[in-house]
Amino acid sequence: MAHTVIIFGPTGAVGSAAARTASALGAKVILAMRDTEKPIPGLSASDEKANAFTRVHADLTKSDTVHNAVLTTQATHAFIYLAFGTADNMKATIHALKSAGIKLVVFLSSFTVGGDLAAIQPGDIIPYVHAQVEMNLLDVFGEKGLVAVRPGAFASNTLHYKGGLEQGVIKMYGPDMTVDCIVPEDIGRVCGTVLANGPPDDQRAIYLYGPELLSQLETVKIIGDALGRDPKIEECDAQGAYKMFVEERGLPAPLAEYMVRQTQKGFATGEDQVLGHTINREHLGNVEKYSGKKSTTFKEWVEQEKGKFVS
Repeated sequence: MAHTVIIFGPTGAVGSAAARTASALGAKVILAMRDTEKPIPGLSASDEKANAFTRVHADLTKSDTVHNAVLTTQATHAFIYLAFGTADNMKATIHALKSAGIKLVVFLSSFTVGGDLAAIQPGDIIPYVHAQVEMNLLDVFGEKGLVAVRPGAFASNTLHYKGGLEQGVIKMYGPDMTVDCIVPEDIGRVCGTVLANGPPDDQRAIYLYGPELLSQLETVKIIGDALGRDPKIEECDAQGAYKMFVEERGLPAPLAEYMVRQTQKGFATGEDQVLGHTINREHLGNVEKYSGKKSTTFKEWVEQEKGKFVS
């Protein structure tokens, strides 16, 4: 029996791919949006109509809209992401999903989450905020009602090099630190597959990474080769990195502090790491394992998206 799936945030790259994948696998797909007139990347109006997608208003920070969206569409499976702006780590929203009829939630979490969720400290801001939502989901839905998809460092994060590429100088902290550069489309494809087909192998936490680990320096070379540019690398120390994160990339101070600490952890050798977090190398193949299709390499993604690196 085909599931009715509701995708919160379908205008994002991950949500759009999740919606299209679930539909291709036979699910009836509801597109839950704050602005129901907004275009959805990768989904034309004709395809949306032909495949019977339905748009409905909803805002993950407003539990009443979430309840109404699920209740009126009779969805049973939901894709959600971390919505900032709730004082209760989305607890009311999660209760709204449950009371309206959702049986399974696929939550876009983070690879930084692991181990005892309750032991993660607030100073480790990225894993902490995602862990709080995961714990709330477990409290309401139980282990069988949740799949936490925990992707690595997005390939699109490298777009912050755009200004440096144009100026010919890129500031960098920890050039040898490795990242995986997972493509958002690949994440969405796994999420959509789980939504349509149900949890695979009873997995409730799925780590996803790009197909290979690359140093930050290697990612810049790949981008530079695609654009025909050879920028100079200006290496920062910890103080300079903090200033760069806050003043140039606009990160809040706690997040900048976290990024500096994690990058320092990434200076360690002998382990497979993404942004200072040790990972299981076998998980580099999880996109193909859970979606049935090979993951996109960073080089392939750059060729597809190189226009975004230039003004």
